[in-house]
Formats: sequence, structure tokens, C-alpha cells
Amino acid sequence: MATKVFIDGEAGTTGLQIRERLAGREDIALVQVDPARRKDADARRAAMAEAEVAILCLPDAAARDSVALAEGLPVRFIDASTAHRVADGWTYGFPELSAETRAAIPGARFVANPGCYATGAIAILAPLVAAGLVAADEPLSLNAVSGYTGGGKEMIAEMEAEGAPAHFAYALGQGHKHLPEIMARTGLTRRPVFAPAVGRYAQGMMVQLPLQLGGRRIADLRAALEAHYAGSRFVQVVDPAPRVVPTALNGTNQLELSVHGDDANGCAVVVAVLDNLGKGASGAAVQNLNLMIGADEAAGL
Repeated sequence: MATKVFIDGEAGTTGLQIRERLAGREDIALVQVDPARRKDADARRAAMAEAEVAILCLPDAAARDSVALAEGLPVRFIDASTAHRVADGWTYGFPELSAETRAAIPGARFVANPGCYATGAIAILAPLVAAGLVAADEPLSLNAVSGYTGGGKEMIAEMEAEGAPAHFAYALGQGHKHLPEIMARTGLTRRPVFAPAVGRYAQGMMVQLPLQLGGRRIADLRAALEAHYAGSRFVQVVDPAPRVVPTALNGTNQLELSVHGDDANGCAVVVAVLDNLGKGASGAAVQNLNLMIGADEAAGL
């Protein structure tokens, strides 16, 4: 029997890509609402009553409303918004975070999809903190750049308009919505300085962690990452290249990590590359859905 899935917010960028990844799968039956009624509460509740899994591709407040709307229904949730990423009762949907996280997702009723920047930052930091190579209270900075699709419809329109900037930094006031989950899922006790930016290209993302080695070695950083992600289907540690291109993994659910630097000069940069709409959004949602319904983890990816 096919699993019935309702994408609440399927007209948005993430929702459209999830639908594309699920289209044609014989094990998935999409439950859809008439486009004219996509904001109608009764129509959405009826869809969630029919579905076994609802994937929320909505602004934070609307995602919370959607969960409340389904009160009393047995439907399971994957929330692609920020609303529930550090909320009690929600399983964090980054299977590669730990064996415990991977084991929790299949039986979870509520799964919170990670943020795109957070996916890259956590992929770098969680293994290094766990291995004792980065202290939980160490002063850190994270630099990142993303394609403009991560900013939603308004940013897409802005960046596709004539005269749009080639690149800009934003959220430098240190209130970016991904910071709480980065701290919660890595064990950091000191808030890192986060400097995100947007480039004038549709999708693709790079997150960088600069480090003063302070007695650490490049080989040890790489070994900790390799040990953590050994056997992973979607996260790999690769050799450092002279150039790292944020669009290199577009259209995939892959995430690549590389460690750059030199023990002799005492500095390193650990880099994560992913598609902000793939492993950073819709691909991650489909991966979590696969785990929740007992499908091949890579189905549709």
C-alpha cells in the first residue's frame, strides 16, 4: 500500500522540490488540496485526516497553526520550518547527527527538518565537539554563503530583478534563526559569531569554520569527521581542493566536508558544501520521510 503524504505549502520553493522528488514513486500517494482552497483550514484538516504524513513547507507561525489544526488526528509530521527545531517532543531530522538520532526518526511522530545553514554547521561541529577537538565554550566564527532560493519568494524576486547585487551579507546582528539549533545540536555553550551571505545564483551553499589550531592537527580534524560519517550515504569527507564551489552539489542530497590548512602555520578552515534546497531542505525532508515509512533511505534522492 502506498503511503499517503500531504505537502502543506506545496506551492513554495521547498514544497515544489519535495513534490518533484516524490512524483512517480509507487510507494507514495500525494494528497492534494484544490489550489483555490490551499489556505482553507477545513480543506487542510481534511487532507491531514486522509494523509499518514504531512510535510510542512510553511512560515513558522503557519507551521505551528498547521500542527494545532491536526489535533486529534494520527497524522505524522515533518516540519521544514524553523518552528520546532529546538522544541520539546520533536525529533531533529538530521540522521547523520548520531546513532541515537537515526534510531529515533523511524518511530517519531514529529520530525523537525534542519535548517540549511545549520545542516552544514552541525555537520562540521558536532563530530569535532564530541571528539574533544573543539571545546564547547571555544570562541568560534562561522562564515557562509547561499544561493538566493534559501530566502523565499521575496528574495528570489529581488535577486532575479535587473540591477540586483552580485553578493551581500545579512543578519550580522547575530540574531539569525539557525543559531539556536546550531548550539543545541552541537553542544556549544558559547554562541558562535555567524556571518551569512547570499550570492546571485539560485542554489548551492558553503559553510566555513575557521580555526586557530592551537595544538590541534589537520589530520586529527579530518580523522574525527571520517570516523563520524563512515558508511554514510549522503555525507562524505573529501580531499581539500584549491577552490571550493558552493554549487558543486546542486540537485543532490549530498553534503561534502573538507579540511584545509597547514599544521605549520597553525590555521585551518573546515568547509561544508551542500545544496540548500537538497540536503538543506527538500532532500532532507524526503530522506526523513523514507526513514519514517521504512523505505530505502535514498528513494527519490
